[in-house]
Amino acid sequence: MAKIQINDKKIEVKDGLTILESADIAGINIPTLCHVKGGKPRGACRVCVVEVEGARNLQASCSTPIKDGMVIKTNTRRVRKARQTVVELILSEHDGDCKTCDRNNDCELQELARELSISNIRYEGSKTKRRIDDSTPALIRDSGKCIKCGRCVTVCSEIQSVGSIFQQHRGFATVVGPAFDKNLEDVVCVQCGQCAAICPVGAIIEKTHIDYVWDALDNPKKYVVVQTAPAIRAALGECFGNPPGTLVTGKMTTALRLLGFDSIFDTNFAADLTIMEEGTELLTRLKKAIVDKKNVALPMFTSCSPAWIKFAEHFYPDMLDNISTCKSPQQMFGAVAKTYFAKKINKDPKDIVVVSVMPCTAKKYEAQRPEMNDSGEKDVDYVLTTRELAKMIKQAGIDFNILSDSEMDSPLGLSSGAADIFANTGGVMEAAVRTAYEIVTGKPLPLNNLHIEPIAGLQGVKKASLKIEETLSEWSFLKGVELKVAVAHGLGNARKILDAIKENKENFHFVEIMSCPGGCIGGGGQPRFTTDDVRLKRIQAIYKEDEGKKLRKSHENPDIIKLYEEFLGKPLGEKSHHLLHTEYTQRCKA
Repeated sequence: MAKIQINDKKIEVKDGLTILESADIAGINIPTLCHVKGGKPRGACRVCVVEVEGARNLQASCSTPIKDGMVIKTNTRRVRKARQTVVELILSEHDGDCKTCDRNNDCELQELARELSISNIRYEGSKTKRRIDDSTPALIRDSGKCIKCGRCVTVCSEIQSVGSIFQQHRGFATVVGPAFDKNLEDVVCVQCGQCAAICPVGAIIEKTHIDYVWDALDNPKKYVVVQTAPAIRAALGECFGNPPGTLVTGKMTTALRLLGFDSIFDTNFAADLTIMEEGTELLTRLKKAIVDKKNVALPMFTSCSPAWIKFAEHFYPDMLDNISTCKSPQQMFGAVAKTYFAKKINKDPKDIVVVSVMPCTAKKYEAQRPEMNDSGEKDVDYVLTTRELAKMIKQAGIDFNILSDSEMDSPLGLSSGAADIFANTGGVMEAAVRTAYEIVTGKPLPLNNLHIEPIAGLQGVKKASLKIEETLSEWSFLKGVELKVAVAHGLGNARKILDAIKENKENFHFVEIMSCPGGCIGGGGQPRFTTDDVRLKRIQAIYKEDEGKKLRKSHENPDIIKLYEEFLGKPLGEKSHHLLHTEYTQRCKA
């Protein structure tokens, strides 16, 4: 431990921490534009400089380690003037117009300039050369707005371990982007959107579908259906001034109705459907391995996260057989809406437009995958992020916070609490185990409040095991089996667990992987700025939603039961296999 003093406040902190981390513990805010919590210190923006007694120059607090006896000042005149100068220099080459920028009033550079009372830029310098890259279905890069802070590089390389973008060249000529000035579609990019979520300005944003959705809503010949992912209800309120973790399910439903959607449904319904298909698939694989002694691809990996799927297609093509063939809940919903629901309302699928509201930019990419059209039409037409839905609500002049609650429509709006927790890291695994265990044993999961504690929380890789002591007769081959499961969130953590499995250092039956830190509640399309504190509050809100429902297991959803009786037949049956399952593409050699 080291005893230090920050702004006359004496504190004791752990050796090895930086000044920035120590100040955070002390409740003292130091502004920064380049720092990413969990990433290596960059010291790139120089906004976080502080005065350290005995040091000749100002020190970058994000990269300066504390020492016992250190005396630090974070708000002296010298510090304030230095920060003002640095921000003015950044603004002088920032080629952006706040009046029309997508990030206006949601821009850290703009906010910092306001906090520092910068009303005039003294430096007339050259502007950064502008290049717009809109090559991918999910993201748009605008190099003119880039301030070269390197946050996107940190999150892409260190946290997601993808490495799509880098800082190249030096000084004013520095460019942040794919190697050799390529477009994102020409390099390995999984379109998770964590770069857009961490960018302090508008240099990387989602490719918006707002205008397409308005066009569909304004077309009287189209029947427009909307589905909302579980993570939205715990985050949308933040766009309207509510604290993180505020549940707004009812208000969100009312807002969607006021926007003009013909039917408001819940992706959670399809999450329950996913559990039925995925759980059956896991049990089928286990039976083939244990009873039939066949060589089956185990462990089985979840398939809900499209960025994780693309990551595996690029980096682990030899493990694609291990991934569940189930489509994600988004895509399952689209397929059911344009077949089962279309018949229910006597509509031609060509006249049905399916809109998704997702926490994830990669869902825009997923909806355009060529294999996602088993309904005979494109399963999902347009995808809005949480941020885009908030913009539409504001565009429509709706005062969100005064709305009354309303219910989602039937028959695709009823869901279980197990579907809600799909939003959280560990949630898909817990939902699957709730159903699989009860199918095998005939008894509910013998855990407190149905929660599997070891796979909750924000630890990067989580493991749990559950011994099956007794079974129903048809599942007797599982008696005595210790079911081993694992959960990873963030693709850097996924890489750790995949490598351990390949090297035979770990052995599991079932593995959940979510591409974004925290799971979907930390998705690339969620309200900024997402910290671990924000993630935890959203996670707690989702658990509250689950625990407040009478229906908490996917296989008990009466509308799911009816869907199988009236249309699909049975899990992994011929029709469900055609509509609800998919295949993957090797994008490089193993």
